[in-house]
Amino acid sequence: MGKVLIIGAGGVGTVVTFKCAENTAVFSEILLASRTKSKCDAIAKAIGGDRVKTAQVDADNVPELVALINSFKPDLVINVALPYQDLHIMDACLETNVSYLDTANYEPLDEAKFQYSWQWDYQERFKAKGLTAILGCGFDPGVTNIFTAYAAKHHFDEIHQLDIIDCNAGDHGKAFATNFNPEINIREVTQKGKYWENGQWIETAPHEIHRPINYPEIGPKESYVIYHEELESLVKNFPTLKRARFWMTFGQEYLTHLRVIQNIGMAGIIPIHYNGVEIVPIQFLKAVLPNPGDLGENYTGWTSIGCRIKGIKDGKEATYYVYNNCSHEVAYKETGTQGVSYTTGVPTMIGAAMFLTGQWKGAGVFNVEEFNPDPFMEELNKWGLPWHELHNIDLEL
Repeated sequence: MGKVLIIGAGGVGTVVTFKCAENTAVFSEILLASRTKSKCDAIAKAIGGDRVKTAQVDADNVPELVALINSFKPDLVINVALPYQDLHIMDACLETNVSYLDTANYEPLDEAKFQYSWQWDYQERFKAKGLTAILGCGFDPGVTNIFTAYAAKHHFDEIHQLDIIDCNAGDHGKAFATNFNPEINIREVTQKGKYWENGQWIETAPHEIHRPINYPEIGPKESYVIYHEELESLVKNFPTLKRARFWMTFGQEYLTHLRVIQNIGMAGIIPIHYNGVEIVPIQFLKAVLPNPGDLGENYTGWTSIGCRIKGIKDGKEATYYVYNNCSHEVAYKETGTQGVSYTTGVPTMIGAAMFLTGQWKGAGVFNVEEFNPDPFMEELNKWGLPWHELHNIDLEL
């Protein structure tokens, strides 16, 4: 039984809190904190049973974080706040001698760039204190990393090609909306594409490489190569990879809105002055777009996320496809959130449980593929994200 402090009360934080509260065998005490305590109170009320305590904290303020951690004394801090705040929360964990888990790697507030090096630099500090930092324990990154580790452990002697494919075939009925924090989402999908091939990174124009991919129970959807953070750790931890790419589906209406947003400067992250007030265009845009947490009620359709892998087994070429399909409607009925929040939040709870039960352990900073994938894969089936696998099929890619 363990105590957890969850920081962040958005859609993902909602799912993490629901699932931790449901898993009474592992989570004895839960404290949910964010800048806006009323959001935490609403989640705690929806769960009921006095399972969740709440608090207010500014995740940019390390002394505030330290004070809250010291007062609650959790066994693990679960960070589902903004990626800009990762290092602040890691600093607070080091100061209070508490282990750490997150879902998305750090990116600086003033630069549309994300990479693991900033967090990997914490390796010796966490190791020296005997603490564990688990990075990227959502779905992608997270489950996709574990899918890859599971394939490498059980189905390949060497993996040579990895294509992570992410399809959201849902319909929320809005002209334009993002499925998670708009500021992070738009920064992520508008940057240049990048993939790994023959020992080096190949950079592309945004959305330059695309093709239709068939997704189970969904059919063909136009999919685009973008850069996604898990590629950085996977090519490091699986050095036999000759090519690694990440594909994501976008509808034409979404891409049209995205181009307009970029062309008129609303995706900008440099502050501007308007009527004597300094504003950041993308933060203003976030304020007027639909709240991702409110999309679930009318969301229909499915997500489909998985890994298509090619490599060698027993001297012969082999292919493998492992994936999960998640229903937006089912996710909403269970947690009041849409499928994208659900697919991120469930693995976060499972990763925390892996740590608290001692199945994932070690001193230092780890990406999830460095741990044993087997118990995590078992838990996915138990907690709402069942996975399916196909062997020796045409991978299309």
